[in-house]
Amino acid sequence: MSEHTQNPDGVSRRDFLAAAGAGTALALASTAAGGEAALPQKVLGRTKVKVPVLGLGTAPAGYRPEKEAVAFYHQCIDSGVTYLDTAPEFAGYGKAQVYLGHVLKERRKEAFLVTKCFEPDGEKALQLLKRNLAELRVEQADLVYAHSIGDDKMAPEKIYAEDGVCKALEKARRDGLTRFVGVSGHCRPGRFLKALQEWDFDVMMNAVSLVARHIYDFESKVWPVAAKKNVGLAAMKVFGGAPGGAKKPKGARLPADLQQSALRYALGLPQVSVVVLGIHDDAELAQDLKWVRDFKPLSGDERKDLDETTRKLAREWRAVYGPVA
Repeated sequence: MSEHTQNPDGVSRRDFLAAAGAGTALALASTAAGGEAALPQKVLGRTKVKVPVLGLGTAPAGYRPEKEAVAFYHQCIDSGVTYLDTAPEFAGYGKAQVYLGHVLKERRKEAFLVTKCFEPDGEKALQLLKRNLAELRVEQADLVYAHSIGDDKMAPEKIYAEDGVCKALEKARRDGLTRFVGVSGHCRPGRFLKALQEWDFDVMMNAVSLVARHIYDFESKVWPVAAKKNVGLAAMKVFGGAPGGAKKPKGARLPADLQQSALRYALGLPQVSVVVLGIHDDAELAQDLKWVRDFKPLSGDERKDLDETTRKLAREWRAVYGPVA
């Protein structure tokens, strides 16, 4: 997310922080902790677990100094952002998972913990999951994804095979290494329809935004089918992701003046349970909390007014996350 994201009064994130000071974020946190203006929660599909509608994508914290990252994780949890989505370093998360382990030593019971296995081979996926849990200093995750199943590496004939990652994650669930299993990814919506046919899983996470709907359109191509199966649905890349990739996680691809509308769009999707944002610092956390607490769905007229602009961006982004088919 950009430092220059606008708040509802037209003030940039940088100006917002300068005017309000660090105390604003702390005030929001204590307000949430005190039970006032707490974050809304929704049931995450068939898991039957209530989660906050705002989840933390931990990748940006993985590139901060350790003490800052640990303090930021505590701040998020204090603010009610207890859905924590992470992954190992090779997946572009820096040290996020390791840093989070320091926090979970004390606060595991407060968190809904999500990690990922970007590995088609079942045995290697189990080894990776065990390394993830060791880094996180926990014995069990709440949710583990077979990650990025639209990627060439995660071909359907591999991941659904008897020795593939999906069978391995079923074993991990039976063995108590995770409570729930799921699939995540940014591209190839058809593969997610196939996943709904081939595998009995609990949660799906996809790239969903005002712009990506014109490119991949998980919202209408895949999510209605998932909802019929009561699969929990999480939205990611709501602000388009970091334009510089994993090595430069600061900033957002989506222009600042569209970001609140993008969040309203994602939160307003009837199927969505949680929107996972890569939040970089206390100022962004304060802004995102405000937007979520002030949330109103986009009206039909508002969506129509945004259509031309977002279609133009979609043409510029092209297949930004990988192949469409």
